[in-house]
Amino acid sequence: MSKAIWHDLECGSYTADLTFWRALAEKVGSPVLDVGAGTGRTALALAQEGHAVVAIDRDDELLSELRDRAGDLEVMTFVADARAFWLGETFPLIIVPMQTIQLLGGAEGRAAFLECAAYHLESPGVLAIAIADELELFDVTDSTVPGPLPDVVEHDGVVYSSRPVAVRADGDGFELERRRETITTDGRLSTEQDLIHLDRVDPDVLEAEAEVAGLRPASRMEIAATEDYVGSTVVMLRA
Repeated sequence: MSKAIWHDLECGSYTADLTFWRALAEKVGSPVLDVGAGTGRTALALAQEGHAVVAIDRDDELLSELRDRAGDLEVMTFVADARAFWLGETFPLIIVPMQTIQLLGGAEGRAAFLECAAYHLESPGVLAIAIADELELFDVTDSTVPGPLPDVVEHDGVVYSSRPVAVRADGDGFELERRRETITTDGRLSTEQDLIHLDRVDPDVLEAEAEVAGLRPASRMEIAATEDYVGSTVVMLRA
């Protein structure tokens, strides 16, 4: 359960892209394959609009929470790595929200995913991938500058706090660091560091990699930044 709490706390409140994904699903049709679905932020938003959704993620604890939340909605889940999955069906629309493509371990990981996606994409069909090619760097770990405020939630009397403390350039990408704190019902405090590496990739590179996998560049759309989240470019590809 703690994985789902942290996932929701750090990612679940983002809604700026949901209008885009809803409009795209309405235009292209379903079933929709949601890659890196987590606890269902996007999958549930689409299912609530009447779309059939297949959600994949490599973490079954997150998908278990998604299944509980879906109830009678038309959502199927599969535990799978985005770089190696086989579902036995094709989709008119495959979506990869929230920079999931940048968590796959560089060009080799992206190539493996694109091959899987091309195999699962109907013709004609749309593969839509959100990327953030530039992040604003900061580091408050050794500074008196307060930095961003923490995200905080209380669950069953336990308080969870996640504070962004750094976004650093990291060779071929970016390192995102958060400080997670938990305060139990009896007042005990525990702290842990959470590090995420995002690969650096721009739309031109992604489109070139997609062409190797047999996909055609179609268009690009922009999702504006919010006060708490970076903006993204959605690269649209066709079978």
